[in-house]
Parts: sequence; C-alpha cells; structure tokens
Amino acid sequence: MFYTSIAETQTALAAGEITTVKLVERYLASIGDQRYLNIYVEVFADEALDLAREQDGRRSAGEKLGKLAGVIISIKDVICYAGHIVSAGSAILEDFESPYTATALQRLLDEDAIIIGRTNCDEFAMGSANENSHYGPTRNAADPARVPGGSSGGAAVSVQANTCLLAVGSSTGGSVRQPASFCGIYGFKPTYGRISRHGLIAYGSSFDQIGLLARDPADIALGLEIIAGADSFDATAPNKEVPAYSQSTSTGPKRIAYFPEVLENESVDPAIRQTTADALDRLREAGHSVHPVTFDYFDYVVPTYYVLTTAEASSNLSRYDGMRYGYRSSEAETLEETYKQSRSEGFGPEVQRRILLGTFVLSSGYYDAFYGKAQRARRVIQEQLRAILSEHDFILMPVSPSQPWPVGDQIDDPVANYLADIYTVLANLAGLPAIAIPAGTEPDGHLPVGYQLMADLWKEEELLGFVRR
Repeated sequence: MFYTSIAETQTALAAGEITTVKLVERYLASIGDQRYLNIYVEVFADEALDLAREQDGRRSAGEKLGKLAGVIISIKDVICYAGHIVSAGSAILEDFESPYTATALQRLLDEDAIIIGRTNCDEFAMGSANENSHYGPTRNAADPARVPGGSSGGAAVSVQANTCLLAVGSSTGGSVRQPASFCGIYGFKPTYGRISRHGLIAYGSSFDQIGLLARDPADIALGLEIIAGADSFDATAPNKEVPAYSQSTSTGPKRIAYFPEVLENESVDPAIRQTTADALDRLREAGHSVHPVTFDYFDYVVPTYYVLTTAEASSNLSRYDGMRYGYRSSEAETLEETYKQSRSEGFGPEVQRRILLGTFVLSSGYYDAFYGKAQRARRVIQEQLRAILSEHDFILMPVSPSQPWPVGDQIDDPVANYLADIYTVLANLAGLPAIAIPAGTEPDGHLPVGYQLMADLWKEEELLGFVRR
C-alpha cells in the first residue's frame, strides 16, 4: 500500500500506522522492483534511512517536526545537492560533486523532507522523451515500451511508479507538464521567478524554472509554499509575498478561454482532442463560462522558442570546456584539442545540435535576423496571451499534440520532438504559471491523457485553488 498524498502519509505516521523507516523501506523496495524503468541514476538509500530513523526518534520524543516530515521526495539530476553528484544526465558531468545545495532543495530539507535519489533526465534537460540521457532512456510505467516524456521523465515516473510522493523537476519548455501528462499525474510550473533558480543547472536561463510533480495538487501547493520566494542568490526571484498556497481555494464561476483551432487540428491525437473537449464540457456544466478565443501566433511558437533557448544554451554550456571541472579527454595534447575533444566526447548528439544552432543564431550577421527577431516575437506572444488572460481567468488546452510514442521511435527525428512542445512552450515563452491535469486514460484504457490550465503572471494561488476545488 502506498499513500497518495502528504496529508494521508502524515496522518498515518501520526497515528502510528507506519514508521518513517518502514515508509522509506517500502519506497526503496519499489525502486528495486522497477529498475527496468530506469527511473533513478542514484538512490540515496542509506542516507534516506538514516534521516527516517532520526525523524522517528524525534517523533517518539514529542519533538516538533517540519511540514514535510515523512515526505519522500525525488530530485531531477539537474538540482544541486551539496556532497552529492549532479550530472544533468551528461557524460561531461558524470562524476561532478556539487559544492552547494539549490535554494529550493534546501528549503525542502529544512522542513524535514527526505530525498530518496536523483532521477534520470534528458541531457541538460534537452528533450521531450527522456531518451537523450547518458544513462539511457526512462520508460513509462503505464507501458514500458513507451516514453514517459521529457525532460523530467524520470521525475514523472518516480511518482507514477510509487517510488516517492513528490518529485522536483525543471521546466524550460514544458519539461514538467508534458511528462506529468504522459504519466497520469499533476505537473506544475510557476511564474518565472517565483522559485529561485540558484542550484538549478542552466539550459536557457530566461526560461528555466523549477517545478513540482505529484498525484495530489494539494501536495504541489504545499511544496510551492515552502520553496517559493525571494533569494539573494537569484536576482530573477523578486521579493514578492508568497501566499499560503496550501490554503488556497476557489469560489464562484470562472471564465475559461480555449483555442478552437487546437480542437479542430487534425494533427492533434483524437483522444487528446476529445479529452480537451470533455474538460470544457465539464466546466460548462459546473457553471463556468467557456469562451473560444483566437491566438494568431502558433506557427511562430516553436521556432521562437528554439532560437532563443539554443542561443542561451550555447552561452550557458560554454563553461564545460574540459579545463575547470567535469570531463576532460585523455587523448587531448593541446589546449585546442582539449576543448574540442572534451566537448565532442562529453556532450551527446542533441546537446551538440542545440549548441551549434545557438552559436549560429548568435553569430555576426545573423544575430538580428534570428535572435533579435525571436525576442520580438516572444514579446508579441506574451502580450497576446496576457491580453486573453486580462479577460479570462485561465486558458485550457492540451499538453501535447500526441500520446507517448514508442521508445526509439523519434530518436532520429529532432523536429518531431520539437513539435511535441508546441502547447507547453507557450507558458515558458510568456513566463506564465501552468499545470498539467490528469484526465484518466485514452479510449482503450491504456495510456494516460490530460490537459493543462494556464493563468496570468503571479496567479498561482488562483490556479492551484481552482484545480483543488
């Protein structure tokens, strides 16, 4: 038996139905039984058990415990944890030990969370299937022949497969919501800046955001309440008040916008179109008003996103040069050879592809034609989305145009992978909060399906309250 929420878990612990040690042992056994899914790149078994024993002792002594006591959490392999390896799913950082802990993770630890391990992910969070990892692909627990989505695929499956209660992932263009939807759980990204990025290995700095995955949106609300807020280590995390998300509620009818062109698009999987239409129907029946709206820039969304993120990646990943830390080629004899061979051997094909593309769009003679134009397009996309949200509470749309595809099916087709992000990158381009919501399974009862809701900037409280209603 596995508990499905933090509240249920902590109630059982308080009643003496289970100990923290037994809880950790149960999750460790689940991890061992499902190694074929390739969820974790490292399991902190001894450390987790030691913390569990300490918490049980403190509980027996009547000491006050943190808000996350007894909560077993996984962290994506892009989250720094002092004294632990963080590799971003890459050979270039395979044995790199972090000298410090990410701000978000430290805030979880301060509330007595127990970290059970680091989860597999696409290399440097670049991918939509969790197939670009140095450690091999993670598999979807609903069907191990299919992908779990990416880049936080390991994080999503860690919750889906009952190996932890809450997962910490990251989102650059949908890397929390898409795998959450593929795995039938909730996946949330906040407004850009709501959570500090200190200790999150960078891919695209103006897009990257830490996010949360869970079976219960109340768990996401509590997790966000703990980790959100200003941080002196991150200038993009403003000093804004953090609401009591765990107490958020929703009252009264809401105005929901949707894009008819998405529901009418034949390239969207029929089960996903039906799931989205059904969600809109349920909202109407519940008394909410549902309105079709026009969004004029779908054709520009994916190109804009990939021009900007690859440009930022080419800059961010320049630090991995074989000289300061990380992998260094043993065959190199000169400085130039060290740079070339270390990066060629240490980075996988997809990362190399994005670095090359990003370097090109930033190069002399092409900067204004590509990067400058993409920045202007990003602003236009954000302005239209915010104009829609000025008249509506939320935008409802699919998470992905497709269902999880077979492992290996698109590994040699990067364009197909990029297009899988078309509905998730909107929120990242505009910096908006968004959440993936599970909606059962597709008609044959096999694969999970879901949809997403987006809200305006800093409206996480309203969004989570509505989802929890």
